[in-house]
Amino acid sequence: MIRGPMQRGRALRPPLRFRLRKPRPIAAQPEMTTPRGSEGEAQMRALPQGNFHRFDPVAVPSPCLVLDTARLEENGRRLARLRDEADCKVLLALKAFAIPACAPILDRYLDGTAASGLWEAKLGREAFGGEVHTYAPGLKPADLPDMVANTDALIFNSLSQYERFAPLLAETEGAGNLHLGLRINPRHQEVENALYDPAGPWSRLGIDGRALSPDDLEPFSFLHIHALCDHGFDAFARMVAAVEKRLGHLFPAIEEINLGGGVLWTDDSFPLDDAIAFLKDFQRRTGLHVTLEPGTAVALHAGAMVAEVLDFMTAQQGVGAPVIITDLSATCHLPDALEAPFTPDCLGAESLPRTLRPSEVNDPNIARVGGPTCLAGDTIGTYRFDALPSIGDRLVFADLGYYTTVKSTTFNGTPLPSIVLWDSGSGSLEPVADFSWDMFAERLGWRS
Repeated sequence: MIRGPMQRGRALRPPLRFRLRKPRPIAAQPEMTTPRGSEGEAQMRALPQGNFHRFDPVAVPSPCLVLDTARLEENGRRLARLRDEADCKVLLALKAFAIPACAPILDRYLDGTAASGLWEAKLGREAFGGEVHTYAPGLKPADLPDMVANTDALIFNSLSQYERFAPLLAETEGAGNLHLGLRINPRHQEVENALYDPAGPWSRLGIDGRALSPDDLEPFSFLHIHALCDHGFDAFARMVAAVEKRLGHLFPAIEEINLGGGVLWTDDSFPLDDAIAFLKDFQRRTGLHVTLEPGTAVALHAGAMVAEVLDFMTAQQGVGAPVIITDLSATCHLPDALEAPFTPDCLGAESLPRTLRPSEVNDPNIARVGGPTCLAGDTIGTYRFDALPSIGDRLVFADLGYYTTVKSTTFNGTPLPSIVLWDSGSGSLEPVADFSWDMFAERLGWRS
């Protein structure tokens, strides 16, 4: 077991590459976002940011996730500044963003990856550089050898989980080099949406640390805290203050603390100077080395989804709004839009409330946009367009680089979006992945 801050900067590994297919052009047309977490704090993403107003959606297949490498680079630079000036460790949370083709960019700025299970740990080890830290609420004994081989730090969800796995760890080759941590639920709630609240009373994620003693932490060198979702600096500062107040009695027993993710470090309005000063002061006072796990912040404003208009249903008997059907599905490709829910920004359009009723529509340029599946609620959002799009036109939905590809499904046999890298500085395009019918069929056990 490593007892102390781990070293940064392992050798970089080459990124995985997916099956490529030449982009197929089609026709054209044209941003506003709501966080998944809390409505109480000022919504930092209320206005569109990024470079996609300069992007030509006809240049890529549809549907397609387009990732702006210039914005990824800028996000990486901001996170590297946070890491270097605050003297903390910064890991990419693969649960939010896990595109191996972006590893050559991100590896230059981050210390490694945070995985949520064995498969993500293997992806972090093989496709990205740096350390791999793994946490999962449930572990399988059969997975432990592979987990150890692909992990530098293993975080347990409870003391009982650790006690159950400790004998197996003792028999597993390489486990003696693991850095062990314990997930703690700080019981400090900032997230208003229970679906995304890791600190709620029914949370499966970590144990209440208030009743623990320093002796309970003898096997561990760090604690893992995660209690935020799409929050700004004020919420982060409140969470850290609560952690210090409720868990400070445990600090002498550990050397590091992982303060998790859920913070929009790279938003254009984020007070990075204040955050750096805050983290430096916290580490100075506590003697703990801090690790952060940004996910959304890594790809914030760096991704957009391109969709093609497949059908245009006019208002029935002049009542309500037209309905636009696209090849982009909320339920398949943007599940958080339905779970949160939120309406993604659409370039050239104004986002309207999802609660808008047909009888309240009094503008001919208002339309509801949905996907091609049989799910009645497969709705992306309701928008007021500059001009209503036509069949064959392209729509661009902004700020969808995170929690999309990692959560996508093929419900109804709906194709997954292709993935393309776009440099908003030079305009260059690089196809990364194109998902075929064979891949869909093989996932269901069919090989033609």
